[in-house]
Amino acid sequence: MMNKLYRPNAGIVLFNREGKVFVCARADKKDMQWQFPQGGIDNGETAEQAAVRELKEETGITSAKLVYAAPQTIKYDYPPLVLKKFQKLGRPHIGQEQHWFLFFYDSAEKPDFTTHPEEIEFKACEWVGFGEAVKRIIGFKKESYQYAQSVFEPVIAAYLEKEEKTS
Repeated sequence: MMNKLYRPNAGIVLFNREGKVFVCARADKKDMQWQFPQGGIDNGETAEQAAVRELKEETGITSAKLVYAAPQTIKYDYPPLVLKKFQKLGRPHIGQEQHWFLFFYDSAEKPDFTTHPEEIEFKACEWVGFGEAVKRIIGFKKESYQYAQSVFEPVIAAYLEKEEKTS
């Protein structure tokens, strides 16, 4: 059973044939605050379903292939200013419990941040090395991203090695 103090969340790591991962800059911030696509898990929805939905809503990407799901969730707490903002919005959570999913993306399909116009999440994106992506992440999420990196980097390497042998 999920702890109700933590909002259930699906995090998405998208990687390409070069082993780079997809990071996005938040649209609601003046500076370039980077993160992976992610979002809440709705009632009646599995974490995997939420990951697919969030990827589509936030980036317009529908052709990515699910490769792996992290075996554990990881929690992080909101810092005081974020917590205060969410409490004013009536959100009772003190942080998020992330379920991480790894997707392979090998498509000419371009990201489209306007597919969910009610809430445009991102203003820019880049493909970078996993270590660079983790360096860019805001402090309170860093441990969660380091966990995703530790779990997914070997999976990415094995996947790309297998792809290379079969092509």
